Amino acid sequence: MNREKLHPTQQKLLEILEEHQDTPLSQRDLQDALDLSSVSVVQHHIKQLEKKGFLRRNPSNPKDYTIIDSKFAYLNLYGQAECGPSGSVLEGDPLYRIPISVELLNSDPSETFIMRAVGESMKPRIYPGDFVIAKITNYAGDGDVVVCVNNKMTLIKQLRITEEGLKLVSFNENYEPFDPAEDFRVEGKVMGLISYQV
Repeated sequence: MNREKLHPTQQKLLEILEEHQDTPLSQRDLQDALDLSSVSVVQHHIKQLEKKGFLRRNPSNPKDYTIIDSKFAYLNLYGQAECGPSGSVLEGDPLYRIPISVELLNSDPSETFIMRAVGESMKPRIYPGDFVIAKITNYAGDGDVVVCVNNKMTLIKQLRITEEGLKLVSFNENYEPFDPAEDFRVEGKVMGLISYQV
């Protein structure tokens, strides 16, 4: 995509957004940085960048965006999984935004997030401290490894469909499979792993 064909304000806006992908600016900060008359003018230029295919935003979080032609994607790290935050994994602001080469991703960066694994229930495939890369989805099939909410805790588990029904399974044989709780829901399907092990 040719940025030179963009309006000069949009070129500058795109440069500022790239510089601050790890610490996104508010629209008021963008207004000041661009010396624009109002936030609505900032919003107009952001919408134009989206329309022209340079930018993709999370509709529920205006600070969460992906620059399409960048060599790096900044993925949201939402916390720890196994006994992490209650409620939805994706609620609220991420703890960090971590740069990942787009060549390492096999899903759309705007639909991808990161969780940090804790505990030993998923060894030997996932170790404590590993970064799990997941695609946002509420659906997963038999054998898929997912980030899910179960009994108000965030877990990483394998889904198995058995004659008795759905089971949440650990790779570590010391942990027994168990039935999902009433509040069980899939938040993402695990697509990759960045190992913390040396």
